[in-house]
Amino acid sequence: MSGVSVLGVRHHGPGSARAVREELRRLRPDVILVEGPPEADGLVGLAADLEPPVALLAHVPGSPSSAAFWPFAGFSPEWQAILYGVAHGVPVRFCDLPAAHSLAEEARTRPEEARLDPVAALAVAGGYDDPERWWEDVVEHRGDTPFEVIAEAMAAVREGHTPDEREARREAYMRKTLRAALRQGHERIAVVCGAWHVPALTGPPPPARADDALLRGLPRVRAELTWVPWTYERLSWWSGYGAGIGAPGWYHHLFTVPDRPVERWLAGAAALLRDEGLAVSPAHVIEAARLAHSLATLRGRPLAGLGEVTDAVRAVLCEGDDVLVELIHGRMVVGDRLGRVTDGTPMVPLQRDLRERQRRLRLGPEALDRELTLDLRKPLDLERSHLLHRLRLLGADWGTPGESRGTGTFRETWTLRWRPEYDLALIEAAALGVTVAGAAARRARDLAAAAPVTLADLTALVERCLLAELPEALPDVLAALSAKAAVATDVTHLMAALPAMVRAHRYGDVRGTSEQGLAVIVRSMLDRICVGLPVAVTGLDDAAAAGLLARVDAVHTAIALLDDPPAPLARRQDSAESRTTPASGGTPASGGTPASGVIPDSEVIPASGTTARGRWLETLRGLCDRPGLHGLIEGRLTRILFDAGELGDVSARMSRAMSPGHPPARAAAWVEGFLTGGGLLLVHDSRLLGLVDGWLTGLPADRFTEVLPLLRRTFGGFAAPERRAIGERVRAAGPHGRRDEGPDVDERRAAAAVGTVLAILGRDRGRADG
Repeated sequence: MSGVSVLGVRHHGPGSARAVREELRRLRPDVILVEGPPEADGLVGLAADLEPPVALLAHVPGSPSSAAFWPFAGFSPEWQAILYGVAHGVPVRFCDLPAAHSLAEEARTRPEEARLDPVAALAVAGGYDDPERWWEDVVEHRGDTPFEVIAEAMAAVREGHTPDEREARREAYMRKTLRAALRQGHERIAVVCGAWHVPALTGPPPPARADDALLRGLPRVRAELTWVPWTYERLSWWSGYGAGIGAPGWYHHLFTVPDRPVERWLAGAAALLRDEGLAVSPAHVIEAARLAHSLATLRGRPLAGLGEVTDAVRAVLCEGDDVLVELIHGRMVVGDRLGRVTDGTPMVPLQRDLRERQRRLRLGPEALDRELTLDLRKPLDLERSHLLHRLRLLGADWGTPGESRGTGTFRETWTLRWRPEYDLALIEAAALGVTVAGAAARRARDLAAAAPVTLADLTALVERCLLAELPEALPDVLAALSAKAAVATDVTHLMAALPAMVRAHRYGDVRGTSEQGLAVIVRSMLDRICVGLPVAVTGLDDAAAAGLLARVDAVHTAIALLDDPPAPLARRQDSAESRTTPASGGTPASGGTPASGVIPDSEVIPASGTTARGRWLETLRGLCDRPGLHGLIEGRLTRILFDAGELGDVSARMSRAMSPGHPPARAAAWVEGFLTGGGLLLVHDSRLLGLVDGWLTGLPADRFTEVLPLLRRTFGGFAAPERRAIGERVRAAGPHGRRDEGPDVDERRAAAAVGTVLAILGRDRGRADG
């Protein structure tokens, strides 16, 4: 077509971007057609105020799975074409198949679509096994892109190729847009598209009616488009048009550095390593540059590329340390750049509310992981916590909560990392409300009313509502929880749900948002657990016992948060004389160590049942004395009660559990349950250690082999210092549990024998005695 220049490019190719920029300056077109969805024509004018990388987001309202992205970096040829048009007042139009059609067909065609990479095909033809290396050698290292040569190469690659249905429709729409531009009187038309499509636009075109027939009757949906920030990490995605690259940071460097790219890259890598505390001098940079250029010569390349530079970095700057090479790869080869859009960009109210809160809370999005520690006693940190928890309810997991250091509940740790798809999540959540708080509350109410929803889901939702400060959603969620808990019959489900409810109650107190209904529901659930647990512990196999044990530990830990620590319990001896002994110093379900190394042979007065803790311990005490319990359960209940100061006959119970009347496997399971959480108890109590040691050494060889895996699992869970201390105690003990201090010697009776031995050796006894 006369007056039409088709510039075939590689998406996100810095060499193509430079060449397009220069060619447009030479051509001075009066209209520019760019590969992309035509619904975005009205968004082109915003490009001058955006900071790449950015992406065009096309989505179908109400359908979060129907979305596509067209990403642009500063070194994308399409982006340079858009910037040229905006700067010079030249109309820029997108000429690819409309997003309304491509999104409607996406679910049907994309999974089966086989992507052909023309650059890879040309690389193979040129004798290269790496398309990136071929592209660098023939395009990037030349400094320009000969568009005529690329067009000829693509024509050769496409010879005999029959486009599939989707590809044929895309190219038909490109030709349709080109014809429309010619009809409008444009005389100098520049088309910037993927090099693969050049032969379809420059060769003899099919009749217009043939293209119209291809496009007639296409399915369509209502698509909305906007600009969203993008990241270099996400430039490896295939979305919109195929545009995956693995080294966006390197390509950015090639596009922006005017000269000596290898030397400047190595200087940047050296600066990065120095920031990490490593001694990297200018001499290292000089030597690395020499090595990179030498490698390029040996490999027959015109200039050193990313492969040679990386090898030089590994050998000279990093001294062979691949961890440091990965650091440079993540920071420089890929990069951590996050784009930015302006307030003038079309946004839903929910996005604007988030941007305003981010500015007010001084919590800007970043592309790299950022650690954030919040002190919930400070108003600013508390608001930040509320925002992050609300966003998680909306499916935008900008912050990932971590394990807080310390035992306080006033501190939270987060790992922040913004991802482009969170904008899509916010757009899809826009129907729930115009503010983050309102939308999160609506989402919480919707989740509570969803069917089916489990009791554990509802308790977790209550906790999330408290963490996110959503008091308007709590009544509905609590009502759904109360109704679900009233009909729950499985005690294990109740046990799974209780810890989250207790945490929610505790967090409510800490954050000043306590809900009275929580305490009532928690006590009701605990009462039903205490009633149903005796039935649940009967007839369990090993797997079921381990699962129930985890539930018991979780409930026991949670109940410790409900009540204040109990007063020391009065103990009484079985004999007429009574005395008072302090309770154990262990913590619930933590494998704590008694304050004393000696277990008193006494019974403990049961705790009062008026408190949640007393009710729970009373239930466990009743279970612990029941016959037929699984060894794992009985051992763990014994330990819990002992740590709580509720048992004083632990030695007797352990002796019974390890008696010959019980199979060794059951005895090993009892030991595992009793010692779960730590082995310091055996270090501080010689009697318990002697019982375990005596039982173990007394097993026949076949029985020992049977229980060895169980015992290895038990003792393998102890900390290394605990295992070492137990080993030293066992080694120091004699066969009967006494410390091995050597054989007993009667020196008076041995004196005669000593004299005889000395005489035989020819030594004077008196001198020896002296």
